[in-house]
Amino acid sequence: MAAAKSARFHRLRVAAVDRLTDDSVALTFDVPAPLREEYRYLPGQHLAVRRIVDGTEIRRTYSVCSPAPDGATGPDQLRVGVRLVEGGEFSTYAHKEISVGDELEVMTPAGRFTLAPRPGHYAAVVGGSGITPVLSIVSTLLAREPDARFCLIRSDRSAASTMFLEEVADLKDRFPQRFQLVTVLSREEQQAGLPSGRLDEERLTALLPALLPLADIDGWFLCGPFGLVQGAERALGALGVARARIHQEIFHVDDGATAAAPSAPAPAHSTVTATLDGRSGSWPVQDGESLLETVLRNRADAPYACKGGVCGTCRAFLVGGEVRMDRNFALEPEETEAGYVLACQSHPTTDQVELDFDR
Repeated sequence: MAAAKSARFHRLRVAAVDRLTDDSVALTFDVPAPLREEYRYLPGQHLAVRRIVDGTEIRRTYSVCSPAPDGATGPDQLRVGVRLVEGGEFSTYAHKEISVGDELEVMTPAGRFTLAPRPGHYAAVVGGSGITPVLSIVSTLLAREPDARFCLIRSDRSAASTMFLEEVADLKDRFPQRFQLVTVLSREEQQAGLPSGRLDEERLTALLPALLPLADIDGWFLCGPFGLVQGAERALGALGVARARIHQEIFHVDDGATAAAPSAPAPAHSTVTATLDGRSGSWPVQDGESLLETVLRNRADAPYACKGGVCGTCRAFLVGGEVRMDRNFALEPEETEAGYVLACQSHPTTDQVELDFDR
């Protein structure tokens, strides 16, 4: 995992806008030399991009898709993939308005869906734009670690909708003995390979043992829509894969995908104490507020991106008190067991709560 560090926004120049498919683009940002250390990232991490529309701040999170640099300095460029979402305020802007030379406010990297290069046999199940962080993971791993292998199982609607098709094909050409690619199209038949259809739990339970020696896989990386990730996790569990070997990142969760946590009695008055960038403060929690909202009213630099319990940017250590988390699609079980919470989803259930964003 990446060491905790303060998330900051800087204005970065757009160096390239590349159309990947009819509904996706890749944005490349130039990183000036004085900021390169701040933008050093682990393969699999993401960036939050911020813009103001009619006085309202909009933040969206996009994974870095390029290989992580291996050197004394950080990256001179960052590349992210953006898929158009119906009604999406930022994705529509990215597709229709952003041009080379524009400057955008970009947060320094965050996220724990990562794999530092090391020997081993790894695998991923991804759907749609879930390829984005995994592309960074696999390209970095294979280039840096000669004793590593990777199997990528990807699901897309059709060949025309497949993001980073050329980049993945290049990996297969460069590392034919160490990179295994399995492609499934849900709405289009292929001339060769697996039959079309969704990669659901039942299909993955039958498919995975036929593709891989499950006991020898050192880590599984699941990324994409909620249904695909949850189905893959259940399939792996049924096949006896240890939960500690499964890592997941969800890109989109429908509002009705899962119920919120049962409500716990809230205290009449509660105070949150938060440490951020080495400075602490205490503030009253207003009725119905999440702890992140309370902190943001007093510390505008509190880290967040999605406010939906998906990206994990607002992760904080619960030093004292108790909270109720409405949703959690970002933290691994070992993180919650260790005492971490998502501030955007946490509500106090005790009079005093203390969070540490620096841990």
